[in-house]
This record gives sequence, C-alpha cells and structure tokens, in this order.
Amino acid sequence: MVLYTSPFPNSFLSVLHSFSWGLIFPCYWLADRLVGSFVPTTYEKRQRADDPCYFHALCIIITTPIYLALLVASLPFALIGFLLWSPLQSARRPYIYSRLKDKNHANGATLLTEWKAAGSGKSFCFGSANVCLLPDSLARFNNVFNTQARAKEIGRRIRNGASRPQIKIYIDSPTNTSISAASFSSLVSPQAGDNRTVNAGIKRTTSMEYKGDNCGSNNGEENREDKGGSGEPHEGEENTCIVRINGEENGHMSDTETDTVNGQARASGPAEPSLEGDAEISKTPNHKQKEGDSVSLDSCSASRESLVKVRVGDGTVDQSTVNNKLLYKASIMKKTSVQKKKHTDETFDHEISAFFPANLDFLCLQEVFDKRAAEKLKEQLHHYFEYIVYDVGVYSCHGCCSFKFVNSGLLFASRYPVMDAAYHCYPNGRGMDSLASKGALFLKVQVGSTPQDQRIVGYISCTHLQAIAGDTTVRCEQLDMLQDWLSEFRKSTSSSSTANPEELVAFDVLCGDLNFDNCSSEDKLEQQHSLFTHYKDPCRVGPGEDKLWAIGTLLDPEGLYDEEVCTPDNLQKVLESEEGRKGYLVYPTSKNHSSSQKGRKASLKGNGRRIDYMLYTEEGLYLEWKVEVEEFSFITQLAGLTDHLPVAMRLVVSTGEDDP
Repeated sequence: MVLYTSPFPNSFLSVLHSFSWGLIFPCYWLADRLVGSFVPTTYEKRQRADDPCYFHALCIIITTPIYLALLVASLPFALIGFLLWSPLQSARRPYIYSRLKDKNHANGATLLTEWKAAGSGKSFCFGSANVCLLPDSLARFNNVFNTQARAKEIGRRIRNGASRPQIKIYIDSPTNTSISAASFSSLVSPQAGDNRTVNAGIKRTTSMEYKGDNCGSNNGEENREDKGGSGEPHEGEENTCIVRINGEENGHMSDTETDTVNGQARASGPAEPSLEGDAEISKTPNHKQKEGDSVSLDSCSASRESLVKVRVGDGTVDQSTVNNKLLYKASIMKKTSVQKKKHTDETFDHEISAFFPANLDFLCLQEVFDKRAAEKLKEQLHHYFEYIVYDVGVYSCHGCCSFKFVNSGLLFASRYPVMDAAYHCYPNGRGMDSLASKGALFLKVQVGSTPQDQRIVGYISCTHLQAIAGDTTVRCEQLDMLQDWLSEFRKSTSSSSTANPEELVAFDVLCGDLNFDNCSSEDKLEQQHSLFTHYKDPCRVGPGEDKLWAIGTLLDPEGLYDEEVCTPDNLQKVLESEEGRKGYLVYPTSKNHSSSQKGRKASLKGNGRRIDYMLYTEEGLYLEWKVEVEEFSFITQLAGLTDHLPVAMRLVVSTGEDDP
C-alpha cells in the first residue's frame, strides 16, 4: 500500500486548494476571534479580576464592530473560495504521512535491527491523549484557549517526557504505603566539590531503573558487558541500569549503600541547547515556574536535555560532564508487596505519572482538529517521532453522508516505520459531531525481523466515538463498524499464510476516546459490547466495574487552572487522593445523580469517568508468542493544556524462548 505524503495527487490541485483556502481563511479567522471574545475562560476571568469592571466591556464594545465590519467585507471572498474548495475535497486523500527528513536524527531503520526475536522478548510503549485542539472559539467552551500556543507546548511536553531517561523508584515500605509521601521527589544533581549522591533524599528501600537514551545511539555491545549476573533483559533494552538499595528499617541508607550508588551513577554527555525559543509558549497559562515545582517538565527551561543520563559503569561520578544547574526527577511508583495487593492476580505496575513514559514508541492523539495547530504539533513531535500520520479525515460531502467542516482530529506518531494506513469515517454522526469526520485510523507498523528475514509487525488502531451524552445506540453502531473495519484491514494488509508466514504479528492495540465509561448506568450497552470480548482492557474487571486503582480521564473543566492542579506535579498529587479526585474529575452518572453536582460525587461508584481507553488483544498474533501488560499509567504532564488525562500502556511480547 502506498502511503500518501501530500493531500492531493498533483501539485496543481494543491496550489488551487491553497488559493481557495487563502480566500476563506480571513473570514474564518475573524469569525473565530469574534465568537472567542464572548467566551472567556476561568483563567482569563481571574487575570481580569484586578481590572476595573468596565475595562473588558469597553474592549468588547470597541473590537466587536471592527470584527463585524471586516467579517462582512471578507464574506464575498470566502464564498468564492468555498465554491473552489468544496469540489476539490473529492480528490483529497484521507491523511498525510510525514517522515523526518533529517537523517541525522532518523533512527527508525536502526530500531528494526534491535529485535530479531531470537532468545528474548521486546517491550513496546503506547500512549493516547485527547488534546482538545479545536478552533479557539470552540475550545473555549471546554475552558481552554490559545490553540496555536497550546499545540506547540503539548508537543514539547510529550517529546520531553518521552525522551527523558527512565528512572523508576519503587517504594516497598511496611510503614508507609502512600505514593504521595515521596511522589516525584527532586533528585539534585551532583555539583562540583559536592560528594552527595543523587539518592540522598530517598529514605526507603528503592529500585532505580534507567532505560537509556533513544536518539539512535546503539550501545548494545558496551552494555552487554555490564549485565553481570542479572537475568536476560528484553532485547532492545541492553542499556538498562538497575541499582538496588537495601535501606535500614528506620528508613536511612547505610554508608555502604551510599558509596555503591555514588560509584555506579555516572552522567554522560553535556546538555544540548534548546531547540526552540519560548516566546510563543508564554501565551499558555501554565508556563510560569511554580514554587516547589522547579523541575517539572511544564517549565519552559525543563527538557530532555536537562535530565540526567545514567549508566552502569566503574569509577566515580564524572563531575566535569554534569551541569551544576540541572535538576532532574524520577517518577515514583508504589510497589506493594503481594500480601497488600487488593487484586492478587495483578501482574503489572500502575501509576499516576507526571511524565509521559520514557521510550514512548507509539502515540495516538484525538481532537487535533485545527490544521495550523496540527502543523505546529507535528513539528514538535518530529524531534522525537520519525513517522507521523496527521490531517486524517475527509471534508465537504466526500466519503460521508453529511457535510464535514473539519477532519477526524486523529493523529498518529511512531518511532517505527509505518507500512500501511487506512481511514474510515463513521457515517452515523449526530448533532455537532456530524460536522466532523470522526472515524477510525488503522495502521500497520514494522517493529523488527527474524533471522529468517520474516518481518515482525504490529497493528494499531485509533478512534474517536460520538460524544453527545445519551447517544448510546450511535456509539454501539460505531463499535460494530470499528470491529468490521479492523478485520478488513488485517485481511487486506496481511501478506502471510498459516503454512508459510512472511510476517509475524507481535501486537494488536486499539486506543482512543470512546466517550463512555465503564461505571455509568447510562453506558451499559457500550460496557457490554462484544469489542471487550476480543480486546482486553487492563483497567477493567468486567462490565460496570473498574479495578480499584483505575481513575477517570475526564477532568472537570471549571478547575483546570486552580493552583492545586495547574502543574503536572500538583495534579498528580491531587489525583492520588480520593478527595482530590472528587474535586477535579468528572464522575460517572446515574439516573439519580448528575456528574456536575460535586456534592453528590461521594455516593457514586468508581474513581471518575474513564473514557480514554488502551485495549489490546491476543487474537491473531503469532501462536508461539505471548503479550502481557508490563505497566499502565495515567499521565498529568498536559495539566492546564487539555481537559483529558493521557493514558499509556507498556506491553511485553514474549517469544517463548526467553531464559528463565
């Protein structure tokens, strides 16, 4: 299958489309600004609290006639542009495939050589987020604004989190099982003349694990010598560093342990310069560094380059390579003993994290509706992801029953090469959703090869269902279509036979904003859909019941800019407590309760409305392989930029040949 790298089959149509959109855009921009001026966000209201009450009204009175006059003047040009633009959409392709052109930063081909499926398994990390990149006037109804600046900042935060060193601190304390007690503690970097270790602030038994940088460097041979007597790691993770610290019962580390950590931690490489300026980011409400949040990745100065890179090695810390002004953090994950687990059959870690997972392989985004914002987001993501599929969907009346003004809002980013892609539009959208070409994006990626030159591939699907509450029948119909399209895509892109397989399927993952939760009484039909018999939900016990650690992913828009939740660290700490979740998450609804009534949330079951899903299946995979969840995360790194919590899942593909 040919991947479309441009929206039109020839340059003439592309030029004509650009000309028609150039005629439409002034009218579109003016209408967007005019409507947006009447829909202030809570952040803007607080900013204006100290201004005289008449000041904002005076601005509206002055600017509204100007906008209206310019809007009327631009309407004839917009009409001509629309008459050109609309018929062109019949020739438009359903997506744009973008590949990083800078070969110095491209490492997709290198990743394919890391896994040969011989003797070891491999882990893959998937992320999904609804980023609410609507035209600014529409985004304001969700209490977010400045779509263009948000798009750039969202991209920066995602790539900063994904490209950081992976350092996990597992706390196993019989006296303190609170995650927030040590959550995201700052690890101060060693400075010149300072002999403190990076673990000086940790007073419990911990396990620090670092998976090395993934910018294309391959240190496999070097790190194989450092494995020691540990078990065989998953292939592609040879540069993993594991430091064990056996703390004393009173919580203090012994001198021997301190010396061991100090001798094993080494910073490698100087900090790289920042890739972009911060001028535009200052337009977002959360850009300022908060007290006690000096190392959050929402800070403009914090980036992947400001996080320490640690490797196992002999010798002492190389102080000359450490920037003495850098601070770095490790995400804290509680690791309870088997006796304390509420679900004794739980085999994977789960956490609320202030960062996107390190070494994120695949990213699926929803509600990237604004085309200019999509370009800004793509530019940022390309600093980490080599392959991106964006501007997915159809416009006008092409391919769907009703007229579509905006695309599907889906965007896919990958570190691994994309082999095939297909898009389908849901024809049964209702209300406001019918104006967008909501649908499903299906992708096939290559993640490795066998010694016999068989391709190892994976399937990823991203979707966004009907949003209007009460449209249960519509969503169930869309889930039916989704399953049919999934089956068709697998069949049409498969080049293997059972007798002579040319490809080995490693995973099949489905993610997206499904707009229903697993606890609301109004969503019973969706909860019992046959999709959940084919795909597994790591957060779900069964229809109508989530696991106790699972939390909602839909934030209460009114509280997005509260001081308690406006930074990733603050939001993480709030969501770790039951009372905090009740204050800032939208909760499942029932016939007797409304999700907007905060005072009644205590009587509702669940930990908030979880409408963003990460599903996987073991059906249709290579028979001798097994897929298991290694980690599931709810992510707060986009605090203040969207009204959804991103989710992430790390899968381990076991080949059955691993050493015990």
